[in-house]
Order: sequence, then structure tokens, then C-alpha cells
Amino acid sequence: MSRTSAAPSRTSSWRRWPGSLRTRLVVTFVLVALTGSATATALAYREARTAVLKRAQDSFQQKFRDRVGAVTPDFDLPPTKETLTGLATRVSEGLDGAPVVVTRYRELTGTSDELADTSRITPRLSDAVRTRSAMSFQRVSHQGTPYLVVGTPVTFADDDRASGLEVFAVTSLRPEQDDTAALLSAVRDGVVPVVLLAAVLALLSARTVLRPVRDLGRATRRLAEGDLSIRVTVKGRDELANLAQDFNETADELQSSVAELREQEERAKRFVADVSHELRTPLAAMTMMATVLDEDAEHLPPDTARAARTISAETTKLSRLVEDLMEMSRFDSGAARLNLVDTDFAETIRDTLRMRGWADAVDVHLPGPVRVRVDRRRVDVVLANLVGNALRHGAPPVTVVLATSSDEVTVQVEDSGPGLRAEALTHVFDRFYKADSARTRSDGSGLGTAIALENARLHGGTIEAANRAAGGAVFTLRLPLRRAERDSL
Repeated sequence: MSRTSAAPSRTSSWRRWPGSLRTRLVVTFVLVALTGSATATALAYREARTAVLKRAQDSFQQKFRDRVGAVTPDFDLPPTKETLTGLATRVSEGLDGAPVVVTRYRELTGTSDELADTSRITPRLSDAVRTRSAMSFQRVSHQGTPYLVVGTPVTFADDDRASGLEVFAVTSLRPEQDDTAALLSAVRDGVVPVVLLAAVLALLSARTVLRPVRDLGRATRRLAEGDLSIRVTVKGRDELANLAQDFNETADELQSSVAELREQEERAKRFVADVSHELRTPLAAMTMMATVLDEDAEHLPPDTARAARTISAETTKLSRLVEDLMEMSRFDSGAARLNLVDTDFAETIRDTLRMRGWADAVDVHLPGPVRVRVDRRRVDVVLANLVGNALRHGAPPVTVVLATSSDEVTVQVEDSGPGLRAEALTHVFDRFYKADSARTRSDGSGLGTAIALENARLHGGTIEAANRAAGGAVFTLRLPLRRAERDSL
């Protein structure tokens, strides 16, 4: 089973996970079956081989003991070569499998007479027969053939005293080896159907076990895509059923929380819209009175004049804040509309800078006329916000660059200041966010960039914020040209 080297996306990994788990489950079942079969085969072979050899060994030893006991009482000592040969022949006649019988006579002087081939009699067995004065055996391999070698000393019947005569019998274990090999082959051949059966059982088990896993994975993807009504069917009382129940409970809580948050958001938006609307009428009167006081301030005492100018300035800021709030409420309610007109985008930029007295404070790089269809008022709001922020919070020179491609028009506003902090880059378009927490309230409402972004989105575009490698911040307005080719949005 291979693993994918590249890191997949979250969705694709969820889709592949049940299949991968199914493969691992099948492989696990097969490996368990193979391991069990191999272990059973090894144990069966060992036990069968041990049983077969022990049975053959015990049977041959018993027959050898009986035959030696039956023949040696009539044997005369000291023996001659002819009598030893006769003893070997008589012992062999009573044993199955045509064994080789070797007789050896040891006198006190250490001399001996040996018959037949003694190469299969090991020194270890010979020493065991001589020192233990009892029957001993050993399994040996000679020229690729297994043999059982049994030896026993012959003792006098009256006092069990050693006579110096030793008798050895050698018989082949080839039949027993063939029997155990046949048994091993039969057991080994039985592994194949066992493995196939294990694979079939694994597939069936995987299908049964992984079906709720697949259902849960599918439901999780739909929940992640925003379908908060999705639920899974709970079957049984096992761990998967508990997991499905936990998922449903989590989805219920999430749906409830999201619904509550959306309701609170809607109430907050309605509150802001209502307050902004209610403030417009008294604020209009306050603005008119503040304007009159500001015009007559030079005829008033110094303290009164300073208070009049302060009232006028604060009233102007309050009016701007109310207008911004009203504008955001129109975006939230979907009431904002575009008034598209054919325009030269380069000329629109020049007009924005000229009306606010920024023409000499900004370096502009504009190509020839760029004909587009946009809402000039809303584009002016976007450009004024971006350039105004660069002039107030950045450092000169401030540069505005207009460029076009096959499918979009871009405006980059760059400054040479310290740039934006990492946190500010993340929240710069949030409502009421101010990059400098120490900034005084006279620096604006914190809605400028949010309104600029909403105006760009209304055109089908966006605004991006970043820091320049050489220092300073850069804001990029992108508007699709395909939008400009339509009569309306």
C-alpha cells in the first residue's frame, strides 16, 4: 500500500480517507489470516513431525530391545567374528525396514571387533552407550538422508554386569520425512483458500464498518460548506453510533449558535441604520448652526471663537461618521447600487487628486486614456480613501500607478512609510479597525477601508494590502474589465 507524497487538500483527503481505510482494513485482515495460517502451519508441522518421529523412534527402540533380549541369551562369550556376524543377522531379522545392525565386543584391553558401516554411529552416541549402560538413540543425517541410530550394551542376566558387547541398529527415517513433508504441503495448500476467505470477509466487514464513516464524512463536508441542516442517521449503539450522535449534537449547537449570531448581527445592523437615519435630521440642523458660528468666529471673543470652531469641526466629523454608517447599512441591506457611466479611468484619478488638493503631493504614473464603465462616485471614494491613508499614515513619496491587462484594470497606491504590522494586514479592512491603536479619534471612523472594499466588490473587484520589500505599504485596487463592458450590474 503506497502513500501519496504530495499533501492533498482538506476536501480531497476527506474523500480519499474511507477508501484508504478500507484498503488498510482488507490488508490487515489478509495479514492476520496469513500470519495465523503460517503460525498454524508451523505448529502443525512441528507437532506432526514430532509425533511421527517419536512414534517411529519408540516403536523401533522397543522392537530392537525385544530382539536383542531374545537373541543374546544364547550368545557365547568371548565371541568370534563369525558369531558376531550371526548375532547381527539374527537381530536384523526381527526388525522392520531392513536396518543395519552393528555388533561390537570390547574386552578389558580395549580391543574390539566391528561389523558393517559404523560411519552413522557418532562418538557422542557411542560414549553414551558405554558410560550409561543403557539404551540410547540419536537422529543423524548422512548424505542427505535422516537416520535413527539406537545402541545398547549387553549385560549379564544374573547381575546386570557389562559383558563388553554393544549392539547398534541404524534405520532410515526417509518414510517418516516424506510423511511429514506431505502433511506440510497439504497444510500449506490450505492457506490459499483461508486467505481468500479472509479477503472476502474483510471486504464485507469494511463495507459494513465504513458505510457510516462515509456518511459521516459526507455530512462533515456539507457542514463545512455551510449546510447547517445536515444530519446523519444514528444506527446501533456502538462507537460509530456514538460518533454520529455527537456529530448531530454538535451540528445542532452550531446551527443554533450561528442563527443566534446572525440574529444579533441583523439587530446590530438595524440599530446602526436606525440610529444613523434618526441622527441625520438633528445633525443637519447642528451642521447649519455650526457653519454660522464658524463664519462669525472672528467676531467673537477668543474663547468663544475657539469653542465655535471646535463645534464646527466635530460636527463635520460626526456628519462624516453618520454618512459612513449609512453607507455601510446600504451595503449590508443590499440596497447599494451602481450608477455606471463611460469614463476615462486615468482622468478619474486626476480628478480625485485635484479636488482634494493632492495633485502636487502624489506621483502619478498613468497611461493613455483607459475607457471603462464604472460608478465614478464610488470609485472616487475608493481612490480618496487609499491615497488619503497613504498621505496621512505613510511617508512621501506616495505613488499612484494605473495599469491594465486583458481582463482587469489595477491601481496601486504606494507609500514609503514604515508599512503595516502583520496584525494590521489581516484586519486592515475590518470595520472600525485602526492600525495604530494610539491614533486619536480625529483620524477617522475606521470605516474608510471597509467602505472602499465594499465599493470595489460592488464593481466585482477587490482591494489587496501588502508591504513593499523596500519599505512602505501598497494597496492594489483590481476591477474586472468584463464588468465595465456591461450596461449594468
